[in-house]
Parts: sequence; structure tokens; C-alpha cells
Amino acid sequence: MAASTAGARPTPARQLAWYVVLLLLSSIVLAPIYFLVVRAISDPTTAFLSSVTRPVGVRFDGFTKAWDRGHMGSALLRTMVVTLAITGLQVLTSTMAAYAFAFLRFPLKRLWFALFMATLLLPLEVTLLPNVQTMRDLGWFDSYQGLIVPFTASAFGTFLIRQGFLGIPSEIRDSARLEGWTHTQFLFRFAVPLTRPVIASFTVISFLGAFNQYLWPRAVIYDSESWATAQIALRDLLTRVEESHIPIAGTIIAAAPIVVLLIVFQRQIVRGLTAGAVKG
Repeated sequence: MAASTAGARPTPARQLAWYVVLLLLSSIVLAPIYFLVVRAISDPTTAFLSSVTRPVGVRFDGFTKAWDRGHMGSALLRTMVVTLAITGLQVLTSTMAAYAFAFLRFPLKRLWFALFMATLLLPLEVTLLPNVQTMRDLGWFDSYQGLIVPFTASAFGTFLIRQGFLGIPSEIRDSARLEGWTHTQFLFRFAVPLTRPVIASFTVISFLGAFNQYLWPRAVIYDSESWATAQIALRDLLTRVEESHIPIAGTIIAAAPIVVLLIVFQRQIVRGLTAGAVKG
């Protein structure tokens, strides 16, 4: 009786209650986005003088002005180049480091892993000045290498992928060892395919982090006209109150790639972050 009750489908009333709760939560999350769009397409003077809950004096020139004044086309292209490079390098280095910490044996392995993870406690602001000085010594201001190289490794990615590797059954590792598979063959033919959801979720997280960078590009970019990323271009769009819809429209333009990415890969993100959560 208990088993049949546990496996029974939820009642319509309970389903309706869940839908109401989810609708309220969705409204809380989407409300700022709605008001952002309203401000972007409303006449700024009218919107500034009143509490706007719907578009007033609708105008769409803010998007074209933001695109032209902020050079959003070249800024977005530059941002995508930097973002893809950082994402690819972080996934590669994190996968290799995670494999080493998960499967290889070497002296002081746990200590090195603990020190590696301890870097997660250091915010970017702590290492900003030494890293900027390093970029100055190398002459990497206003360059792709200055924007990319400091972020080629990720402790969080190493930890996340390592947890996925640890979920691989030991029988598979033993069988591969008996068959004479090398570490490289086992990594790319077994470990990576078996932990694809975890790697995919970290790929998306890495992409979001690289795309949304502001502090570091601001520190190593002096020629903002030629090297501005999308986030710096938005900073340069700040203007007078009567044109306040322009930076808001620019924000929507810059956020569009992220929205598309999250919609396309939302399933991989959820699967990756929950992988191993119910491991026996």
C-alpha cells in the first residue's frame, strides 16, 4: 500500500500549486529583464520623470545608436575571440589536470590538490596588481595574449571535472589498463565521453565568466577605441539623462549571445551540475 501511494501521480491541486509557485519565481527572475527592455524602448525623458511599467513614447533608435557609438560589432567580435580562446584553453587544461588528480599517482598529491583548490579563495582583486605588473613587463597591454593568457587555467574547472572522473567505475579503468591503453587513449576515448555532461556544463560556465569580464580588460586595455571588449564598450556608452536609453539598449545587445547560449545549452548545464549527485 505504501509503495503504491509513493508511486502515485500528484493530484491536480498539487500540480496547480507547483505551477503557481514556479510562475511566481519566474516572474521575480524575469521582472528586471522586462523593465530593462521597457527602459530601452521608452522615451528617456518621459521614463525618467515617471515610474514606467510599460513602454512610453516607444522608440528603437537606442539600439542603432548604441551599435554605432559603442562600435558594438567590433567589440562583440573581439569579445567572442577572447571568450572562445579562454574557454577552449580552460577546458583543455582543466581536463588534463583533473585526470592527473583523479587517476595518476605522484608525491604529495593531496597537498598539491589542496593548494590548487585554495586559489579559489583568492578574488581577482587580490592578484590584480601583480598580474598587471607582469603584463606591463611582458609588453602585453592592448593585446590578445594579455586578455587571454592569465585565464588559461581554472581551479574550479579542475575540481568539477575531477569529480566527474571519480565517478567512472573502477572496472572500466582496470579493463583499459589490462588492454594496454595509454593515459592519453583512456582520457579521450573513455574518460571524456563518460563525463561529457560535466565538461559541457563547465564549458558553459567558463564561457559566461570569460564573456562577462570587465575588471581585467579595463586594467590591461589602454587603447579602448581599438581594443575595447563588449563590457568596456558599454561603459563608454554612459551619457546624459535624455539619452539614457542608449546604454540600456547596448546592454541588451551585449547580453543577447549569453541568452542564446543559455537557452541552447540549458539541459547540459543542469545535467553537468547534477552529475554524481546521486552516486551510490
